[in-house]
Amino acid sequence: MLRAGSVVTCIACKTLLPSRMGVKFRVPLQKLHPLSRAIHHRYSANNNPQRPPHCSAARHYTSLSRLPMRPPKSRSGGHGYQQHRSFWVARLAARLLKLRYILLGSAVGGGYTAKKTYDEWKDMFPDMSQYTWIVPDFVWELSENFDLDKLASALPELEEIAKLLPDMEKIGENFTFLKSLLSSETTGESTLRATDIPPTSAAMSDSSDKQFKKSSDKEKVDQLQEELLRTQLKYQRLLERLEKENKELKKVVLQKDDKGIHQRKVKKSLIDLYSEVLDILSDYDSNYNTQDHLPRVVVVGDQSAGKTSVLEMIAQARIFPRGSGEMMTRSPVKVTLSEGPHHVAMFKDSTREFDLGKEEDLAALRHEIELRMRKSVKEGQTVSPETISLSVKGPGIQRMVLVDLPGVISTVTTGMSADTKETIFSISKAYMQNPNAIILCIQDGSVDAERSIVTDLVSQMDPQGKRTIFVLTKVDLAEKNLASPSRIQQIVEGKLFPMKALGYFAVVTGKGSSNESIDSIKDYEEDFFQSSRLLRDGMLKAHQVTTKNLSLAVSDCFWKMVRESVEQQADAFKASRFNLETEWKNNYPRLRELDRNELYEKAKNEILDEVISLSQVTPQHWESILQKKLWERVSTHVIENIYLPAAQTMNSGTFNTTVDIKLKQWTDKQLPHKALEVAWETLQEEFARFMAEYKGKDQDDIFDKLKEAVKDESVKRHKWNERAMDSLRVIQHNALEDRSITDKPQWDAAIQFMEETLQARLKDTDSVIADMVGPDWKQRWFSWKNRTPEQHIRNETKNELERLLKLHEDHTAYLANDEVTTVRKNLEGRGVEVDPILIKDTWHQLYRRHFLQKALLHCNLCRRGFYYYQRHFVDSELECNDVVLFWRIQRMLAITANTLRQQLTNTEVRRLEKNVKEVLEDFGEDTEKKVQLITGRRVQLAEDLKKVREIQEKLEAFIEALHKEK
Repeated sequence: MLRAGSVVTCIACKTLLPSRMGVKFRVPLQKLHPLSRAIHHRYSANNNPQRPPHCSAARHYTSLSRLPMRPPKSRSGGHGYQQHRSFWVARLAARLLKLRYILLGSAVGGGYTAKKTYDEWKDMFPDMSQYTWIVPDFVWELSENFDLDKLASALPELEEIAKLLPDMEKIGENFTFLKSLLSSETTGESTLRATDIPPTSAAMSDSSDKQFKKSSDKEKVDQLQEELLRTQLKYQRLLERLEKENKELKKVVLQKDDKGIHQRKVKKSLIDLYSEVLDILSDYDSNYNTQDHLPRVVVVGDQSAGKTSVLEMIAQARIFPRGSGEMMTRSPVKVTLSEGPHHVAMFKDSTREFDLGKEEDLAALRHEIELRMRKSVKEGQTVSPETISLSVKGPGIQRMVLVDLPGVISTVTTGMSADTKETIFSISKAYMQNPNAIILCIQDGSVDAERSIVTDLVSQMDPQGKRTIFVLTKVDLAEKNLASPSRIQQIVEGKLFPMKALGYFAVVTGKGSSNESIDSIKDYEEDFFQSSRLLRDGMLKAHQVTTKNLSLAVSDCFWKMVRESVEQQADAFKASRFNLETEWKNNYPRLRELDRNELYEKAKNEILDEVISLSQVTPQHWESILQKKLWERVSTHVIENIYLPAAQTMNSGTFNTTVDIKLKQWTDKQLPHKALEVAWETLQEEFARFMAEYKGKDQDDIFDKLKEAVKDESVKRHKWNERAMDSLRVIQHNALEDRSITDKPQWDAAIQFMEETLQARLKDTDSVIADMVGPDWKQRWFSWKNRTPEQHIRNETKNELERLLKLHEDHTAYLANDEVTTVRKNLEGRGVEVDPILIKDTWHQLYRRHFLQKALLHCNLCRRGFYYYQRHFVDSELECNDVVLFWRIQRMLAITANTLRQQLTNTEVRRLEKNVKEVLEDFGEDTEKKVQLITGRRVQLAEDLKKVREIQEKLEAFIEALHKEK
């Protein structure tokens, strides 16, 4: 290759120029053939061996932009000139042979260069085999899953499609005829204006010609309209057939996707994500002025206007309960429509799928909806604001969320609550006041438009009609009943009502029979509009009729509104979340954000831990508590009804007989029941004690109401085993029948038990007497207390009765009537008027104290009486039968406590734990109960935070999926 700017060319390129021609201009290298340029560079490289050859990629961009000019040869005469002329034939032949080799070399070199250039360009492209994963698997499997040849054969042939197309030649001829006709009329009018008054005969002939032309024009126009309508119906049938085939294909694809042939994780559809957000919002009690402004389609209308029928046609199933003139929609029903392989319906809070292709499932679904509506209505009310959430899936269903509201009424009839009309208005306004809600206003076309109530209500909520779609139902009846069909045209053009709307539609929802299927209704609707003069005369446009066009329009409007407003709503909930989180950080900085359910689970675990801790109580602790509490419960009965009556007897035989009889009666009737009561109370007290001890370990006060309620309900449900009472009675009876004290320690323990019991009773008796007689002289002098008149009388009576006891220390437990009279007269002699009943009451307490004092002295004497007891008190004046009685009682208490302890630890604690678990499970399923028992601003704040976060996260997921779908 030569250097840039050089005036020397290679030999190969020189030969391409004429040899005897003086060159007056420069030839650019770029204008040579590419193959010649490549050869030029190749030869140039050989002529300059000092410079390395360029790479092939740079050969086309060499710096040699012009071919150097060949210097002209001189034409002077002489020997050289003659020699040159004599060999011109040989030179010409040599150059021709050289040209042949040049052409051959050019062909070979050009092919090699082209191949190398192609290889270089091929290497520049990336390896696309690494990106085959981007294409879904089902695309590569289409040929395996579908017979494309069979699908192609199922499509209509070109000849059939050509037959469906209008006859353009006929239409052209008709338009040509109309054009000539209009031009002839124009020329006729001009001639009439130019000429003077024509003759009468000429005028008559012209008028007849015009009438003939007008009639023929009208016939032509009618023919054109009929042909246009037939063409439109043909296309409509073709479109419906293609849609049906498309629906079947989609169903096959979705079914195979459900079977998991791709083994991919099934993601929720876009409409399901959106519906979940609406479900959460329906349960969310919004605060901080954050309102639900997410779009949904609100179906409103007068009662029996056909709202439910329109919704069923959109859902393609008769899913709602029906009644003749009766209010059936008693609460809002949110229906989420989406596409799926099977035509099924499902409630939000249930897993059962209703197959909408089976009549029995349809009947069950309608019955379930009716039950839920009636259950949501409170007593004394007719309608309810609670929303029933339902999802319907099926092939070919338009995706949207609709809310069917109770029909608006003008009069409250018999059986309705007085506020039914106002309640329906408030429910409807609550849904329609959402600025992003699409209002589907349903108007009954078979009744006078002036009787409609809903149009005024819709006009108030959406005066500009920016989000309202008007639907005229029962158009078949309207056409039959109305004398002026143009009235229907005025309605669907928005000229009859002051209400404005985005669009107007006319539909037919069947013949009025509840047994009609969706397919039969569709066929009837199509047949009606095909033969209706409303469509034929141009009063209705083709896009304004049928529920199919309505569902498409509503779905488009719904998704347009969603795309325009969802991000704004997400920002609103984001701001609400920030406010709630700020409040929590300021008020509860060291606490975790636990909502009501999480707090309930925490409290549930704590309560179960406290119940389980009862099993850790030692047997000694159980028995000591049971024995002590049982004696406190029965001690009064033992002293008053057994010991004191038996002690009044004169000898030991009568004492023992009386004691045995009374103990037997006590054991049979009262003792076992009292023992079980004591055991159950002890179990409750220990349970409460453990809960109180656990409360001291950083327990949250928010659980106090819940724990108290769980404890009370568990106690209420707990029932002691009845068989335990029978076995306990036998054990107690056997323990009380035993009189054999085996050793001295048992004897001393019985004496100590008797002494402690008698001292406690004596202390109680002294306290009662002190209350009866009032303060003594010390208290009166040092504490400045005085006796009341009654206490003064009691004191005088006590003094008189104490003198009687000193005279008769062995007096019986009861005063005789003459003794009562004597005491009363003695008191009257001192100026104290006293009642005989007061004397007997005072005597009872004084004698009780006197008896207990004597019993304590006798107890001290019996401390050394074990020797005499072993000899059965033979040859001894000391009798200690009362000590034996207290030993029997003490032994019975110990055996009863041991028996109850075994029953508690082996049975009752476990049964209590089971009851507590059942109560906790029941409370956990009762939302209202949890709201009552776990309350406070902290709980509500955590609940709001959880809801707002969940709503925001689901909205963000929905927005992300929405952007991907775009």
